[in-house]
Amino acid sequence: MKFILPFLAAMILLVNVGATAETTNGWSDAEIQGHQLAQKILEQQPTENFTNSGVLQIRFPNGTATSFPVRFETVIGATNWQTIYTVSFVHYDNSNNFGWKGEIITITHASDQPNQYKNTYAFSYGDKLKGHIMTEGPVGSQTRILSDKEIIAPFANSDFWIADLGLEFFHWPEQKVLKKEVRRSCGCTVLESTNPKPTTNGYSRVVSWIDNETLGIVEAYAYDASGKKLKDFYPKDIKKVNGQWQVQTLVMEDVQTGSRTRLEFDMNKK
Repeated sequence: MKFILPFLAAMILLVNVGATAETTNGWSDAEIQGHQLAQKILEQQPTENFTNSGVLQIRFPNGTATSFPVRFETVIGATNWQTIYTVSFVHYDNSNNFGWKGEIITITHASDQPNQYKNTYAFSYGDKLKGHIMTEGPVGSQTRILSDKEIIAPFANSDFWIADLGLEFFHWPEQKVLKKEVRRSCGCTVLESTNPKPTTNGYSRVVSWIDNETLGIVEAYAYDASGKKLKDFYPKDIKKVNGQWQVQTLVMEDVQTGSRTRLEFDMNKK
């Protein structure tokens, strides 16, 4: 059985990876297996368009919390495929005006090509009276392509970085299978992805536990540039819906600040 996950889809929908005893570029067997696994993950793509919705719940280090509606889309193209993440903010000001703002991250995936990240801010403004929209104001948007440095930034002020959404650590040149072990009651293969040139505020390495049965990520640790553990990612609330296994909740914790983000999906959405 496989998990059907409508967010960070490639994290869960993986395919079998075979090992080889042949050495490539001086790599050890563990490095060969690691590169094979990372490449298979990057090559995996959905077979049909998909849309789902959910709620992004953020608990900040000071104990305050907020939540926003989130929309996830997978769009299949002729030569590539896109994952689109939209979070919506509603704003009211002191002048009795209402506003809507949306942050949209579009990631374009193509075989043997780096991910392309596009950030769009959409907005609309108008007037309200006793909760009812009376007139609609201007509508607009601003879109730009993000650089490698710009994707090391939070998505909608959450603990998920934009780079996390595109699984950038599987693009890093150093991949290694560390061992086999049980994690969260699952038999797993442990994959270490290492960044040879981490930025000051970026990841230096990510360790992922991949379920041997479902080939989904059971848990992943991210480490900062000094080698200290920074984040803990794990799915939870796995349920069977319409005969398929789905992950209802994704959790990303910043273990250094104590902030925590939950992404909960509508399990009845198709």
